[in-house]
Amino acid sequence: MGVWGACPPHDGYLLDNRQTEAGRRFDAFATLFDPVTFRHLEGFGLGAGWRCWEVGAGGTSVVSWLAKKVGPTGKVVATDIDTTLLAPVARAPVEVRVHDVGTEEPPAEGFDLVHARLVLVHVPDREKALRSMVAALRPGGRLLVEDADPALQPLLCPDEHGPEQRLANRLRHGFRKLLADRGADLSYGRKLPRLLREAGLGGVQADAYFPVTSPACAELEAATVRQIRDQLVAAGLATDEDIDQHLANVATGSMDLATAPMISAWGRKG
Repeated sequence: MGVWGACPPHDGYLLDNRQTEAGRRFDAFATLFDPVTFRHLEGFGLGAGWRCWEVGAGGTSVVSWLAKKVGPTGKVVATDIDTTLLAPVARAPVEVRVHDVGTEEPPAEGFDLVHARLVLVHVPDREKALRSMVAALRPGGRLLVEDADPALQPLLCPDEHGPEQRLANRLRHGFRKLLADRGADLSYGRKLPRLLREAGLGGVQADAYFPVTSPACAELEAATVRQIRDQLVAAGLATDEDIDQHLANVATGSMDLATAPMISAWGRKG
């Protein structure tokens, strides 16, 4: 799914994997967050023969990396409610399945690793989803959950020094309202360490990553705003003129655009 990814609203998905901007968003996620994710996974000793479940995979970057690590003797089960973008990696050792982690039983048991990045914040029954992920682990298996906490840092432009930045932050506020109205928990990331302990995991640790400015932040913002444009206007949160001006401002490359902090939390099943 990804941060600001597909989440069940009242009237369809706010951000659908089939929409034209989805691939650009997932590319931006990969640029911003893959180094963080891979650093954590490397720290677990991930290697040949591991059985992994990538939850809400969305794009292909993490799945492809996992497949190389586990090799032909391992297995990577990649699931999402929409697997449109996973077709290029649907070959051994990767198995792609349509699956809703918030409503369905886990696809298998005995995983050495279960990982979800920027997924659970959008799942209505996050508690059930987390229980499912823990249940799928073998004894000693590792769970890594990485999720956003937009309420920790709600601004697109933390340095709000001019009209361009004020417009950007107003549109980001509108986006956050759309997400909250559709059931997203905008303060979920900070809860992860406690939730992993309450789920019975040991050795729980966590850290956070917070990009403040980069070309990938700008690419993510432009793709996201183009994708939610109609919803922002329909909800009275912005005008078409606002959005055109903001996209033009982003395109200049002169704005410092941030993302919400991504909190990574991990633990081991006893």
